[in-house]
Amino acid sequence: MGVPKRKSSKNRTNRRFRSHKKSIAAAKPCPKCGEPHLPHRVCPSCGTYRGRQVLIISADE
Repeated sequence: MGVPKRKSSKNRTNRRFRSHKKSIAAAKPCPKCGEPHLPHRVCPSCGTYRGRQVLIISADE
């Protein structure tokens, strides 16, 4: 197995991983209210998750 003869610089290491950027998760519309929300998260506008009411959102906010 090969062993590096010299230390890899931070610049070289960063250059190698520069193209491995994470993509932003696409927001999908809520089936109940239609507002966009992140997948696998509670809808911040109506408080539902997978068809169940999980959070109580007051109307005066």
